[in-house]
Amino acid sequence: MPDAPDTGLHVARERAAGGAIVHGFGPRGFRIDDRHYPALLLSIEAARHWAPPPFEMLDADALAEVLDPRPEFVLLGTGAAIRRAPPVLIAALDARGIGIEVMDSRAAARAWGVLRGEGRRIAAALYPIDA
Repeated sequence: MPDAPDTGLHVARERAAGGAIVHGFGPRGFRIDDRHYPALLLSIEAARHWAPPPFEMLDADALAEVLDPRPEFVLLGTGAAIRRAPPVLIAALDARGIGIEVMDSRAAARAWGVLRGEGRRIAAALYPIDA
């Protein structure tokens, strides 16, 4: 069989951007490698267990672990359904020059992987899926 002509098109797998990736989610929470987290804070350096406050009480202090160094924006997973972020949180992040993207926690976990794959400098806070 003759060799295929060289079309000049070469496909290479991109190097991972680093940081934890959510491999799954379900009743036990979010799975990263062999660990499960009911609620989760993600930075480009680490995944952390999170004991989130009641959603209406969420403020920047509850996210302090992932706000330094300053991310471009925070993915906020609001649980099983999308909810509007508390105004105090939006104002505090805006004052620091940090954006916020709000979605349900499943969508936020998937978006995290895509955006980190692009090398984006982001953070995430994921409420339990059953919340």
